[in-house]
Amino acid sequence: MKKVFTNAVKRIGILTSGGDAPGMNAAVRAVVRTAIYRGIDVVGIRRGWNGLINGDVFHMTTGDVAHIINRGGTILNTARSEEFRTPEGRKLAYRTCKLLGLDGLVAIGGDGTFAGCLALSSEYPISVVGIPGTIDNDIGCSHYCIGYDTAANTAIDAIDKLRDTMQAHERCSVIEVMGHRAGNLALYVGLATGATAVLVPERPWDFEKDVAEKIRSARLAGRTHFMVVCAEGAKRKEDGSLDNEKVGDGSAGQQVADLIRKELFLDPRVTVLGHVQRGGSPSARDRVTATRMGYFAVKALAEGKTNRVIVHQEGHITDIDMVEGLKMKNKLNADEQEVLEAVTGSM
Repeated sequence: MKKVFTNAVKRIGILTSGGDAPGMNAAVRAVVRTAIYRGIDVVGIRRGWNGLINGDVFHMTTGDVAHIINRGGTILNTARSEEFRTPEGRKLAYRTCKLLGLDGLVAIGGDGTFAGCLALSSEYPISVVGIPGTIDNDIGCSHYCIGYDTAANTAIDAIDKLRDTMQAHERCSVIEVMGHRAGNLALYVGLATGATAVLVPERPWDFEKDVAEKIRSARLAGRTHFMVVCAEGAKRKEDGSLDNEKVGDGSAGQQVADLIRKELFLDPRVTVLGHVQRGGSPSARDRVTATRMGYFAVKALAEGKTNRVIVHQEGHITDIDMVEGLKMKNKLNADEQEVLEAVTGSM
């Protein structure tokens, strides 16, 4: 006998917004299947908030989410919406919600996505729940975000391959990974690959202390290949600007390489991994975490909750107040920093 649920909502919408992350499809799948299991209709919204404004929607069934758990990207597509930032844009979005009879929304993305949820729900009677999906793992209220594990594994695999050829030529490597304002990915990848030095946005770097001395120590220890992992938002201590263009010419990785060439007379090679880190089939961890988060997002809406973020804390999935969640600032993992300092002298 099928279980009978008493739901506070009858129809919900689901969208993905901002940067894509491996595992988003797994979350979409879980939301759709959990909702249908509970007797709730699901409307897919394409291209994020833009799709809600323009009515780019379709009714979703279990068939629409078949065989997508292993796919990267998002079948709903994603986009950033300047129009939604305006009251007029949010009014149009709510009109779509009313037209379709939506009682609630599940939005998968980062803090910008959640801010959009709060803006809409504060102006109109619509329940919202957010699921954190970002490879930077920089949502302060959640210890884990969908996509982080896959992105890290992608970067590690690429760096391991680079190490083979760089060691053969006894060269210095500078690898730039994603992370404009958060160094979680760079720190984790640097630990996993045995980097000579790791540079992150949270700590403006000093070339002599954070790069040159690390390379000198490695050379005195007999190594002839040196690897610097640099987050794209890492900035020099002399300037302290969050915007790399204000620091100097070229990317963060190129700036580091230029100083290594100038001050240490080495011939470094720069590799910018870029958006390849966002792609690929999600890892088992991302698939399972996304599925669990999708389930709890529907459960929260069905129980009449609103303005909630589904978070991963201490190994458990739960929901917390979205306002409070957005106040929590991202922090680098203290244990990982301590270990990195011990094994490389970095941080």
